[in-house]
Amino acid sequence: MKNTANVIAVDHAGFVVSSLDESIRFWTDALGFTLERQSEMGGDFLHQVTGVDDPNVRTAIVRSEGGFVVELLQYSKGQQNGTVANSAGAIGAAHLALTVRDIHAAIAHVEAAGWKVKGSPQAIPGGPRKGTMTAYVSGPDHITIEFMQPPAIDGAQ
Repeated sequence: MKNTANVIAVDHAGFVVSSLDESIRFWTDALGFTLERQSEMGGDFLHQVTGVDDPNVRTAIVRSEGGFVVELLQYSKGQQNGTVANSAGAIGAAHLALTVRDIHAAIAHVEAAGWKVKGSPQAIPGGPRKGTMTAYVSGPDHITIEFMQPPAIDGAQ
């Protein structure tokens, strides 16, 4: 495949949230990410980058144990900009997939933090990920996380 866009790596995933403080608590307490930094920005630079009119945003950077970075963004006019549909099948819907050791424990932990499982954990029936248990969970702002528990290797997890 030709790399005409010159992509060399994935830097981070970003999610717009209604409450930065609530989202930080979820990503750090429920998912075990580490809060790296918080900042605020706005003005013409951000308008030119995002196309958002009169943007003012509070941000937080959280990092997983494996090093993946998530940026959380709370725009001051977020509610005026609309909301995401609560369906994983909606056009434009996105999700972040996280590998977990125990899918049932992960679901119980995030449900205790107020998120809800969208379906029930299922094993992928075929293909290169056959046997991997997977389930979607959704929380405030309809951000969807997919948990993926690889099959046991040699009887160990």
